[in-house]
Amino acid sequence: MSVCESILSLSPYQGGKPISELQRELGLDHVVKLASNENPLGPGFKVLEAIQQASSEVSRYPDGNGFELKEAIAVHLSVLAENITLGNGSNDILELVARAYVCRAEDEVIFSQYAFVVYPLVTQALGATPVVTPANEFGHNLDAMLASITSNTKLIFIANPNNPTGTLLDDDTVYAFLSKVPSDVIVVLDQAYVEYLDIVDKTIAWLSEFDNLIITRTFSKAYGLAGLRVGYSLSNPEIADYLNRIRQPFNVNHIAQSAAVAAIADEGFLARSIIANKNGLLQLSQGFDRLGLSYIPSHANFVSVKVADAGKTYQKLLERGFIVRPVEMKSYLRVSVGTRNENEEFIGALKSVL
Repeated sequence: MSVCESILSLSPYQGGKPISELQRELGLDHVVKLASNENPLGPGFKVLEAIQQASSEVSRYPDGNGFELKEAIAVHLSVLAENITLGNGSNDILELVARAYVCRAEDEVIFSQYAFVVYPLVTQALGATPVVTPANEFGHNLDAMLASITSNTKLIFIANPNNPTGTLLDDDTVYAFLSKVPSDVIVVLDQAYVEYLDIVDKTIAWLSEFDNLIITRTFSKAYGLAGLRVGYSLSNPEIADYLNRIRQPFNVNHIAQSAAVAAIADEGFLARSIIANKNGLLQLSQGFDRLGLSYIPSHANFVSVKVADAGKTYQKLLERGFIVRPVEMKSYLRVSVGTRNENEEFIGALKSVL
């Protein structure tokens, strides 16, 4: 059997090693996972109540249009439901955008040297042409991105805050960039970690000015719903219509929709998550300082720390029951913020390893 040539050299996406897998491999009783940028607080109580209630209805198909969730998002962000596309996590949206706007092998997709692994993955899967711009101090170099735009450019991915570096572009810089991008080039502003910034959101207002802008967000991080897979995009209604034409009819399940509605309403839990993350970032940074390690200051819920031998350090940490994430920056390990106790235990384990 023949397969599309563009996927032959693809490697499957590798998530953080599951706790149960490490326990089976090494026979460990105590494992701390700091690999996948999950909320260490877990889901909020209101979400758990909504999940329990929704579980009695799993024999029925979910609302394919996600009416209640779209309405909740629309009210929360002061947008219209017609601006919203729901996804099985924001990864789903990223793939939908690429499928909608990248059609030929010569179509170009621009993303940064150190960027979310899904960007090159979907580009290669579609057989399109990736254009990787050099990073600027581990972050996006927007001038290099602008200089890379050609008549074949169809799509630009920008993660802000960025994963895996945690770097942040200020709003004025991003706005100036959008003002210079040709109107026929789609720009995806991937804001998976935006809630952790805890600032006044200016970006949604840009949707009325830039018809080529798509903002993607997720419930997997600050809202603590990573296991339920629910995300969304904000765009002009025409783009949302195109994305809805090609998404799977029931791509967000009923329990996920119900949980996300409850999560939006639980402002207290979100506030606690933001505070816990700020404290966790400080705790990890101070620990790295004590160990004399350099790291990339982060605006997300993880920190990338530099070690002498990332592969060896990663393996030794696994043997002690601590799962972190190797990244494409060869000397770095990405460490998610855990609970206060988990962060403290990790710093101790890292010290013993080093």
